[in-house]
Amino acid sequence: MNRDLTIGKPDTVLWRFCVPLFGSIIFQQLYNIADSFVAGKFVGEQALAAVGNSYEITLIFIAFAFGCNIGCSVTVSQLFGAKRFRDMKTAVCTTLIASGVLCGLLMITGLVFSGQLLRLIHTPDEVFAASKLYLDIYILSLPFVFYYNVATGIFSALGNSRTPFLFLMCSSLANIGMDILFTTSFSHIFTHGVDGVAWATFLCQGVSCILALIFVFRTFAAFRIKEKAPLFSWPLLGKIAVIAVPSILQQSFISFGNIIIQGVINTFGTSVMAGYSASVKLNNLVITSLTTIGNGISNFTAQNIGAGKRPRVRTGFRAGLKMVWLLCLPLAALYFFCGQTLVRIFLDNPSAAALRTGTQFLRIVAPFYFVVAAKLVADGVLRGAALMRQFMITTFTDLVLRVVLARVLSVTILGSAGIWLAWPIGWTIATAMSLGFYQLAAGPAYEHR
Repeated sequence: MNRDLTIGKPDTVLWRFCVPLFGSIIFQQLYNIADSFVAGKFVGEQALAAVGNSYEITLIFIAFAFGCNIGCSVTVSQLFGAKRFRDMKTAVCTTLIASGVLCGLLMITGLVFSGQLLRLIHTPDEVFAASKLYLDIYILSLPFVFYYNVATGIFSALGNSRTPFLFLMCSSLANIGMDILFTTSFSHIFTHGVDGVAWATFLCQGVSCILALIFVFRTFAAFRIKEKAPLFSWPLLGKIAVIAVPSILQQSFISFGNIIIQGVINTFGTSVMAGYSASVKLNNLVITSLTTIGNGISNFTAQNIGAGKRPRVRTGFRAGLKMVWLLCLPLAALYFFCGQTLVRIFLDNPSAAALRTGTQFLRIVAPFYFVVAAKLVADGVLRGAALMRQFMITTFTDLVLRVVLARVLSVTILGSAGIWLAWPIGWTIATAMSLGFYQLAAGPAYEHR
């Protein structure tokens, strides 16, 4: 069901829109969590290390898919709010074409250089073959990743967060079952175990993507326009790129930064790698959930700007802030007090080093979820208002601080704990900047522009 985010009480509108988005991202993260869980429980600690090691590189590709998602979503939101349905259809077709070209280039690059990327992050020899196999299979699934992300961006732009939630719920639950089936009953077919996990995810993502695209085309067929919409528009591509390119750069540089950090982590050995792999998946579940709500704020902001209702943006920001802090409260408490139990979920008979690493990471970062949540809501407003320069400044500040501090602090007496401390320091400084930019953008002058 499409929803107009420009009418109704902002608190109520955002809750109804963002709760399914939150549910969607929970199931989206189940893909990666299921891979790590099955690899750690049914294959072994080295398999978990291999999946976690490859995961940091897969985030680079996800960054491009996410950029296409948010570029299309914000543009379509503004056109939908302005009731420009012909241009809206053209924007969707333009995104699908451009995304296909970009995806093809990334697949070629990834398959050619996957080994070099793994060497770049100092992948230990004992997990190199499994890491490369998992990564190569993931790269083959990129068309599904790209087009599913674009489809969910379109649904969000139209205020429809329920449909992608239903797709993800079904496919994620199926993925868990397929992961276990492929690594147990069909273990004789797969040489490393992690390839069974990767192929199960490939199949489930493919089904989810195809169904999502079918529903997108059916949804847009319902919009009646007087003249046929062009399939491609350079001006609209430029408008989409204004949002997409900074988002891609943001996510890509974050991924490159994470790869550098992963390289630092890898110097501490396989056990620390495995412990970090388990805990960072739990951390990413929170951060991605908060980011998704931030994306919902972007759609809310974009629709209201398109409809000329800018004063609603400030109310939406306050509603979003209450929403993310309510989400952070139980998760921060759970991770801080029950971190060891959660890490054990991913590891069968974990080593003391792996367990200590995962627990320590969660206890350091969990209290600062409230801080980074405020940043992501403010970023959502900046992105929805197409204020990408400010958005990029805060993101790069966070990234540079985390990378530099991880390298510096890890060689002190703090050891690996120094790496984890880089997260809250970077988040805190970048959040202060994001909130400052939001206050400047959403002040009285903003309301009357």
